[in-house]
Amino acid sequence: MQIDNLLQQINFIKEIDKTKYIKRKTKLFNSDRNENDAEHSWHLAMMAIVLAEHADGPIDILKVLKMVLIHDIVEIDAGDIFIYDTEKNHTNTDAERLAANRIFGMLPKEQADELISTWEEFERGETNEAKYAKSMDRLEPLLQNVSNNGGTWTEFGVNYKKVYEKKKKIKEGSSSLWNYAEKLIDESVEKGILKK
Repeated sequence: MQIDNLLQQINFIKEIDKTKYIKRKTKLFNSDRNENDAEHSWHLAMMAIVLAEHADGPIDILKVLKMVLIHDIVEIDAGDIFIYDTEKNHTNTDAERLAANRIFGMLPKEQADELISTWEEFERGETNEAKYAKSMDRLEPLLQNVSNNGGTWTEFGVNYKKVYEKKKKIKEGSSSLWNYAEKLIDESVEKGILKK
C-alpha cells in the first residue's frame, strides 16, 4: 500500500511541474518577463506568511498556504484565464473542475479528497482562509503592475473601473491591505499608468 501511494504521489509531483510552463499575463516586478504559475503560487505563499497579521479574521495559515499553492494547478489542463478577460469568466469553470478531479485524483484517495476540498473552499471564497488567500491572489498582480508602470493594464487597455472592481475582493480578507491597495490604485491614476 505504501509503495502504491508513493508511486501515485511521485507521479503527481511530476505532473505539477507543468505549472512552471504556464505563463501568466502579469510580468515579474520591474521586468518584461511573464510570471509563471509556479512562481505566482510561491510568491503568494510567502506573502501569506509575511502579511498574516493583516488578515481580518483568525486564519489557519497552513490551510491558506495549501490554498495558494494549489489554487492554479488546475490551469495545467484548463489554462490561465486573464482576470480582465472580456470573453471568458474568471470563475470556477467546468474545465477547471475536470482538471481538479484529474490532477488531484492522481494522488491516493485521502490526499486527493483533501486537496479537491481545499481547492473548492478557495474557489467558494467564504471562509476566513479563502478570503485571505484570495486577497493575496488579487494583491500580487496589483503590486506587479504598479512596479511595471501599468504593466498589463497598459498592455491590454484595462481601465480604473475594471481594476477597482476586481481588486476590491482584497477587502474581504484584509481591510488594511485593501486600504493600501486602494491607495495604490488611486496613485496609479494620478501617475497616468491607469486610465480612468
